[in-house]
Amino acid sequence: MAAETRTHRDEASARLRAAGLKVTESRLAVIDAFRPGEHLDADEVFRRVQTTLPTTSMQAVYGVLAALAAVNLVRKFEPAGSAARYERRIGDNHHHLVCTDCGKVTDVDCVIGEAPCLTPSDTHGFQLATAEVTFWGRCPDCQAAG
Repeated sequence: MAAETRTHRDEASARLRAAGLKVTESRLAVIDAFRPGEHLDADEVFRRVQTTLPTTSMQAVYGVLAALAAVNLVRKFEPAGSAARYERRIGDNHHHLVCTDCGKVTDVDCVIGEAPCLTPSDTHGFQLATAEVTFWGRCPDCQAAG
């Protein structure tokens, strides 16, 4: 195993343990499925995990994604009209740009300042922590394609 891969695996193992989760090959494989900036649905995670764990099941991937999301090791978000997406960018209050043609998702930092970035006209007594905003439009590739 290459030194870079070993270091990544060690870091992922440490994050799992710190979150109170057992380190398993399926959890490590799901974490390894993500590259920086990616927003994957469960099907894509499953396809990638199958390359290293061919006997894995879709249900196992869903279970791992749910466990990782529950302890904030991945972030789950659900753009209207499409499957839930998962990403490894956590710990900040960023938003998303979604292409209405191809479905591409891109991160965008907070709209204004720091979390929760936006303030509603009435909080109804809620103590705000985050604001989840999805911007919809056409990505540059789809614009170029006409």
